[in-house]
Order: sequence, then C-alpha cells, then structure tokens
Amino acid sequence: MRITVDLSRCQGYGNCVGAAPDVFDLGDDGFAIVLEPQPSAERADDVLLAVRMCPVQAIQVEGLPER
Repeated sequence: MRITVDLSRCQGYGNCVGAAPDVFDLGDDGFAIVLEPQPSAERADDVLLAVRMCPVQAIQVEGLPER
C-alpha cells in the first residue's frame, strides 16, 4: 500500500498521528507528514482508521491489501 497526504487539504488536526503514530507525524509547519509511505500490510487497520479520522479527507491510500 502507498500513502500520500494532500497538503492543500491538511489542516493539521493530527488525528492521523493518533491513529497511526509510526506512519504519520506533524511537521514543523503543523501539517501531516508521512513517515512510512509504504507500510506493511499489518498496518492497514491503523492506516484506514487514520483515513476515516481525517476531517478534511487529506489522506489517500493506494493498493490496499486484500482482506
């Protein structure tokens, strides 16, 4: 899976960091950064939680593992 954050949408709420702190962080500018752009399939549940928790839908995930 591949994760990106649309910085034109991100407003720095940090919900993604709470859901998957080893995948996301907030940069010095207060906006989300992806620490692990291609996390393992085992991280899919936390990444999907981060996607759902983003109030501005700034996180995109490509190639979700089969369930």
